[in-house]
Parts: sequence; C-alpha cells; structure tokens
Amino acid sequence: MSHFLAKASLAALLALCSIPLAGSAAFAAPQTDFVVKAQYYRPPVRGCSPMEAIRKARYSGLRNVRISNITPRRVVVAGRDRRGWDRMTFANVRGCPVMYR
Repeated sequence: MSHFLAKASLAALLALCSIPLAGSAAFAAPQTDFVVKAQYYRPPVRGCSPMEAIRKARYSGLRNVRISNITPRRVVVAGRDRRGWDRMTFANVRGCPVMYR
C-alpha cells in the first residue's frame, strides 16, 4: 500500500509541476505583435553632396553659408568671413576637394 501511495503522490507532483509549463507555452505561442522596420533605398552619393560642401565651408571659416550654384563639375557655396562676402568652389566629386576660394 505504501508503494501505491508513493507512486500516486509522485504522479500528482509531476502533474502539478507540468501545468504551469503547459500554460506558459500555450500563452507564448500566439504572439503576433512584431515590429516591421521600413528600409528605404538611398542611392550612393556619387559626387559632392551640398551638405558636405556646406560643412566644409563652415569648417574653413565661412558663416551663413548657402549653396550658390551646382553644376556637373563644381559646387559653389557663398557665405561671409571676417572681411565680407566670400565664396568657395568645390569639385563635384566624392570628397568635395576645394577648387578655389
């Protein structure tokens, strides 16, 4: 009789321990809230971007910098320095090298 009670209590203990696992597994299965991140295609910049030209002109000492002209060969920005209005011309290639000031 004692063997029967030991086996029955062990079976009851295993049954009670498996109930929370089955409930949490069933609860976790139907999750449908997932995040979709939008990915936009941005083509690579082949030439001198206007923002990079403005950043380089500000670093060189021009204030109130604005884009004056953009052509296939050059990007011209204008702004003020200590002496007055000035302009800088950058080559329209990657890296924006300064052509003349």
